[in-house]
Amino acid sequence: MINLYTKNIEGVWFGVAYDDEEVFTTTFAFSEKRALQSLLERIPFNVPFQQLDMASAFAERVIALLKDVYDGKDVSDNVSLATERLSNYTRKVIKVTSLIPVGYVASYSSVAKAAGGSPRAVGRVMASHPFAPIVPCHRVVSSDFTLGGYGGGLDVKLGILIREKRGYANKREIPVDGKRLEVFPVEFVLRRLKKNK
Repeated sequence: MINLYTKNIEGVWFGVAYDDEEVFTTTFAFSEKRALQSLLERIPFNVPFQQLDMASAFAERVIALLKDVYDGKDVSDNVSLATERLSNYTRKVIKVTSLIPVGYVASYSSVAKAAGGSPRAVGRVMASHPFAPIVPCHRVVSSDFTLGGYGGGLDVKLGILIREKRGYANKREIPVDGKRLEVFPVEFVLRRLKKNK
């Protein structure tokens, strides 16, 4: 049985679908209806589910994690994600994206170089993976440091990135299975947006 739980914190609805201590999907939205709809769209088909009014300690922990990521905080809490139903490629992209640290962004192209595939394939995974914002798809941007796309809307993506700004000045390379993921300070995106205004 998959449990669905949503909670409104400061006007944002955070949601999790979970079974025991494994997360099937997470979401955030600005209405309870949209949060529930997002959870329902991403849980496995033909698996019984129930919506809970009271959550387990695990669900509350996941909701707190979602809120911290949304607020731009550094988080160290790891939760078990149900990735076995996802394709091997999707799992690779999720793994690489999860390595992008707070305060940095990576391009679709850079993620593709580390995970394999094309920037467009990475974009498809970013648009459809079930673990936003735990898997920080908001940190994946276009090669020219424009925002690219985001299911929650570009204003939401920009808001999260602004909250994640740490004042870093230099790019970094993160080792990934014998390859390298190139990441850049969030400030590169913010400068690009300011220049385009």
